[in-house]
Amino acid sequence: MTLRLTVFLCLLSSLLQAQPTIAPKYWVLLRDKDQLAAPALSPLSLSQRQQQNLPLDETDQPVSVAYLNQFRQAGIRPICQSRWLNAVSAYLTTEQQARVLAMPFVKGIQAIDPAIVVTSLDLPVNPQMAPVMTQIQAPDFAHAGLTGRFVNIGVIDAGFFGADSANALKHIFARQGVKRVRDYVNEKKTHDNLFRTLETMSDFHGTEVLAAIAGSDPLENIQFGLATDATFYLARTDQGNREYRGEEDNWVAAMEWMDSLGVRLINTSLGYAKGMSNPKDNYEPSQMDGHTSLISRAAQIAADKKGILIIVSAGNEGDDRSWRIISTPADAQGVMAIGATNSRLWNRIGYSSIGPENLPYLKPNVSCFSLYGTSLSAPVITGFAACIMQANPKLTNKQVMEIIEKSSHLYPYGNNYVGYGVPQASRALALLRNQELPATVRSVKATGKTFILPIETAEQVVSVFHKKDATHVLQQEATKITNGKLTLRRSADEKQTTVDLKKEVVEVVWE
Repeated sequence: MTLRLTVFLCLLSSLLQAQPTIAPKYWVLLRDKDQLAAPALSPLSLSQRQQQNLPLDETDQPVSVAYLNQFRQAGIRPICQSRWLNAVSAYLTTEQQARVLAMPFVKGIQAIDPAIVVTSLDLPVNPQMAPVMTQIQAPDFAHAGLTGRFVNIGVIDAGFFGADSANALKHIFARQGVKRVRDYVNEKKTHDNLFRTLETMSDFHGTEVLAAIAGSDPLENIQFGLATDATFYLARTDQGNREYRGEEDNWVAAMEWMDSLGVRLINTSLGYAKGMSNPKDNYEPSQMDGHTSLISRAAQIAADKKGILIIVSAGNEGDDRSWRIISTPADAQGVMAIGATNSRLWNRIGYSSIGPENLPYLKPNVSCFSLYGTSLSAPVITGFAACIMQANPKLTNKQVMEIIEKSSHLYPYGNNYVGYGVPQASRALALLRNQELPATVRSVKATGKTFILPIETAEQVVSVFHKKDATHVLQQEATKITNGKLTLRRSADEKQTTVDLKKEVVEVVWE
């Protein structure tokens, strides 16, 4: 039996016609703030900013109370407020749009994207995460005593139904490891209702994600996630398959709430991709550029100015020929976008979204095995990051990201299919200890259309990435090794080829 956890991207037009008319939702962008307003941050958050040498600025000040009052007096009810974007969200009729744009303190309005996607496929009731734990060398962290202890993790998702009673999560709730929860979809929900009220099948999604970050079943001797001793803050921002408009404003509000509490590590297995409402409001693949969407701008603010490490699912559109690439906010440079690999060859599994070729930086950043969507590869890497942050709490978000990338098995020969590959705990520990990493990469030159590469490996079949430049893949293939030799056949426009031996990487440069 499986649970359908994919949020539907569209509704039948007949059903849409049967729904009551709802005004579109917009961001209302404001011109300025009350410069005398105090920062809306907790003492812990202020202390962490000081430790990271991140100065406070106007993005820490709340939205002007005077402007909020003027909106209400005009009959406009703000839904969410963003101090980072200096904006509020609201449902606006055509008449209200004109009224808002006439206000002198309003810079402009922008439609909120209508299609939020829970980046997951069908999930079994009891997912077996043991293969990925072996792939990333989870025992190495365990032997070093790294379990995410003292690390605060935020999880922004579609729902957490049954989390407090799931066998894999009982150890977290037994020690009161979930400190705060907030439902941005239904603010009237209590703490208990969030876990015990099922509105849609997508309400299981955050529970599965939480298990992939920190799950453990001692009776079955199965470890589902790395951060078994971390502390959690949970936010529900998406209504699941009953929602027909995106909820970027909820996502930004949840990010700012977690920032105000001092949370420095956030997992979000949600992403915005194709639309289904008014075509002029829909995203296009060309807009996955890291700065078009407001949600990516907010994510970049969180990375650059708030010291937050955001780990995002790359997306499951890899097999969708009309899209294929990552969704937003995975396109933001400052976030860590996670793809998914096969378990055997560690190359890209078909559904995993690839990085756009127009980006000047690498996406996805890294990848790991997940049979059921990038929703479950991202939380694995979130647990990985928590172990690093426990080992050295003074590391900045960018330093943690750098360690994860450098610990990955393809580094420095990353590509837009799997990023730098699969993070390895043994390599991350060496980097934490300032130890020199073993030489596992080499580069060779080749000419002609065919090249015979001598190989020393126990693998009979290896993964090969044919690339048109240093990072962009033309195709990946599984190639058989014969008598200790690998035959590479150069394709048209191929400039470089990465041979992935897992424990060694050979970069072939064609001349």
